[in-house]
Amino acid sequence: MKKLLILCIYLWVSQAAYANTWINIPAGDFLMGSTPEQIEEGYRISQQGYAHDGVRVAHWFDGESPQTTAHTKAFRIMQTPVTQAEYAVFINETGHRAPFVSPKQWQSYHLVHSYNHVKPYLWLDKEVPQNKANHPVVLVSLDDAQAYAHWLSKKTGRGLSLPSEKQWEKAMRGDKGYLYPWGNTYRSDYLNNADQTPDGTLPVGSFPQAASPYGVLDGAGQVFEWTRDINNNRATVKGGSWDDHGGVCRPAAHHQRPITLKHILIGFRLVDMDTL
Repeated sequence: MKKLLILCIYLWVSQAAYANTWINIPAGDFLMGSTPEQIEEGYRISQQGYAHDGVRVAHWFDGESPQTTAHTKAFRIMQTPVTQAEYAVFINETGHRAPFVSPKQWQSYHLVHSYNHVKPYLWLDKEVPQNKANHPVVLVSLDDAQAYAHWLSKKTGRGLSLPSEKQWEKAMRGDKGYLYPWGNTYRSDYLNNADQTPDGTLPVGSFPQAASPYGVLDGAGQVFEWTRDINNNRATVKGGSWDDHGGVCRPAAHHQRPITLKHILIGFRLVDMDTL
């Protein structure tokens, strides 16, 4: 019965243009980066969430780009991160390695999460983790995300790619450079993050009230997302995660992770390059 259900998910995803909705982002200028006041607000909200000022002491936000007027051509972006079910179609058709990390590999990352946190997200026998079909796929490296983009490009005849940091930030903040997708006031009930005492990822689009000005969802919290911006084998990730507090989840926040990392906090979405 379980395998039949997964097969039905495969067929449904295939017939529904791979399930994700594509959002049009218009060409034009937008405010990118952070003012000193926005960085200070990020530190303030983080201090409230963590009940200490470790984020400020560690200078997490000091490397954010100063706010400036940036420009993009028109593009389309997935409304939500790629789901476990969408990724399963890719695995089933290509034989690409399923999301998995061994205890030894996980320990080599020297992260704060124990391997017990990883177990609910492991694909066993190439099957979607239980009760997570509509959750964001995680435990995918940058290479895995790029392989998915290449496969879906061939399936759709489109030029799909990971977004640049510039594209991602515009899609989530709008042209006015909002602090969060929904505006400038932090709302702990508008995102899946540590303020919710989460157990992990949630179904994508669980907070429709938190849509960006363009209608993009899950732009704060839920999972960090890979971008195609790479420097010294580290890629920029955006958005914060279910394990982070408010300031970390601002769309302007700039974080980098090793491109080989497979983390329970990192997923991805794609942009349509053919509209550029």
